[in-house]
Amino acid sequence: MSAKTPYTPIPDQALVPTEARMGTVWDSEAIARLIRSKSNHGETPAFLFLGKKEAGLLRGHLAQAFGEEAVTTLKDTYYQGLEVITIEADSFVFAGGRKVRRTLQDPISRRLPWQERDTAGLWSLRL
Repeated sequence: MSAKTPYTPIPDQALVPTEARMGTVWDSEAIARLIRSKSNHGETPAFLFLGKKEAGLLRGHLAQAFGEEAVTTLKDTYYQGLEVITIEADSFVFAGGRKVRRTLQDPISRRLPWQERDTAGLWSLRL
């Protein structure tokens, strides 16, 4: 006899409170504030978990910008850099996960130790 584990939506909206409330229209500013509040030290959230109501509002918001035929589903959709994931909840907004922002490296920091700033110009070919 096998024991089945009950389905638990990720994140569990019973244990994790919603982090933003939407009215009757999609609130881009609320999502931007949520992302900024969870971003620090070069890390940002990776996922935007939405309930059914918020997923519908986002779909309508994107349809206004790109047309109805462009937004038939939110699968593989990114919004403000976060992957959108719809969960089985009536109303829910949560930003979670972590991704690290890539920073550009200074080319000087990648020089070999024997290449000093004063002599580096001598090694380059000048036309």
